[in-house]
Amino acid sequence: MEQSQADRPEVMHVEVSDLAAALRAGWQDFRTAPQYGLLFACIYVIGGWLIYFALTGTGQLWWTLPAAAGFPILGPFIACGLYDVSRRLEAGLPRDLHQTLLVIFRQKDRQIPSMAAVIVVFFLFWNFLSHMIFALFLGNAVMTNVSSSLAVFASPAGLTMLAVGTAVGAAFSTLLFCLTVVSLPMLLEREVDFVTAMLTSFAVVTESPVVMLCWGAFIAAALFVAMLPGFLGLFVVLPVLGHASWHLYRRAVSWNA
Repeated sequence: MEQSQADRPEVMHVEVSDLAAALRAGWQDFRTAPQYGLLFACIYVIGGWLIYFALTGTGQLWWTLPAAAGFPILGPFIACGLYDVSRRLEAGLPRDLHQTLLVIFRQKDRQIPSMAAVIVVFFLFWNFLSHMIFALFLGNAVMTNVSSSLAVFASPAGLTMLAVGTAVGAAFSTLLFCLTVVSLPMLLEREVDFVTAMLTSFAVVTESPVVMLCWGAFIAAALFVAMLPGFLGLFVVLPVLGHASWHLYRRAVSWNA
């Protein structure tokens, strides 16, 4: 279906109270349909475990640093299933596990795959850049096994590498956040192209920069803390944030029809 000229997104101003309301609604959705949240979180947790064991099994523990930093970039893609659940709960529609699991596949001819490709490109480029940063600052430490000795990271070169890598990673994450904070829920709900969705998402951030960047920082901190106990905290944090993101989108974007 082609989007009509009159049916266009209007960016709304977002307050801290909207973030709190979105989190409350996200928690309520998780309590209402916990099986969906636990299912999608399980996929994410297992993926984290597989990456960790694959990297540590090769004796290259330092690879877990960029992987752990880049892995949350895939979060919005997985959260599409949670958006669909929240959409159904909001509209009073029956919950359908089969349809929710296939929410991306069912829209293969729409714009979500293109948006997913953008996210994957960000993920791959960040991993490539993190390797470059490591080689730039620690490439000469050939006599140090960084897999078994983390002391190299406490050296001046190691600390500089961590500082630069953190700054670059934060810049990448911020840009990706700006482009995806409402674009994926929008693509799930509306027949718009992914460029329009990204531009609208960016406009949401620029309309309420302090509040939205605080939201992004909260998401990053919550995911980081949730990953510390063997990724187990994601069983709660990931579904609540996924549902909350849908409700924040509904508050941040209105449609003129």
